[in-house]
Amino acid sequence: MDLSRLNICVLTVSDTRTTADDSSGDYLVKALQAAGHQLHDRAIEKDDKYALRARVSQWIADPAVHAIITTGGTGFTGRDSTPESLAPLFDKTIEGFGELFRAISYDEIGSSTIQSRALGGLANGTLIFVLPGSSGACRTGWEKILVNQLDVTFKPCNFAELIPRFLEV
Repeated sequence: MDLSRLNICVLTVSDTRTTADDSSGDYLVKALQAAGHQLHDRAIEKDDKYALRARVSQWIADPAVHAIITTGGTGFTGRDSTPESLAPLFDKTIEGFGELFRAISYDEIGSSTIQSRALGGLANGTLIFVLPGSSGACRTGWEKILVNQLDVTFKPCNFAELIPRFLEV
């Protein structure tokens, strides 16, 4: 068993996307697999805080799940509610994740990044990252932050080391 390989779930939050047109979810699945990780599960949920909490809580309770990446529902319009839905599940918030995401995004999209409510947290030993719904935002989050932080060999530190199985080694 390769201890460096994580089991990751991908959740797309959208009232309109389907598996046929979920380009952000498709990108994340391909990217995490290219980095040597395993897709544990993938789902699309409507912008409904209780459905989101139920799905993510199920994954958090599964000891085989090491990380969850969500895409979508982070804006200020309509029913966007992913941050409010998932933040109450966190045991700890990774404050710097959203801050770093917005700093990097500023170079790409300018002041529009202020509308990004990306965030990260840890719940029951499971890492959770909430990304905006665009493929570009998912690419930024993955390539500039997560690909390294989910790599247990990345030094001087990484998020993967927070997962209980790495703490026990």
